[in-house]
Amino acid sequence: MRAYGISVGILAAILVFSLWNSSYMTASTVRWREQLQQADAQAQSEAWTEAVDTLAGSYDDWSESQTYLHIVARHDTVDDAEAMYRRALAFAATRELTEFRAEISDLRDQLRLLAETERLDIKNVL
Repeated sequence: MRAYGISVGILAAILVFSLWNSSYMTASTVRWREQLQQADAQAQSEAWTEAVDTLAGSYDDWSESQTYLHIVARHDTVDDAEAMYRRALAFAATRELTEFRAEISDLRDQLRLLAETERLDIKNVL
């Protein structure tokens, strides 16, 4: 009977961590996507200095989570988002609006996918 209790306890701990991870990833990606939306709006209004600052702040926020992301998420998804951040920063520095907006759009979608892959639902379980 004790062995069942230990097994159930371990499964419960895994479930709790999975639920917490899903919530954390969703909250983080929503925050990053909002920061990117703000940088996009600033670039559209030709406030490039503010757009670069907002994007750099978002990248710093993203970078603080790198270790955790590499532990719980697929490496290629995280690496793709990292590359998109760097390209967006380069486009912002050169004030290339069309390329910047396209990269920001792709990055926002990549972050949405990152949260989606960590969500606890039937298609991710099966």
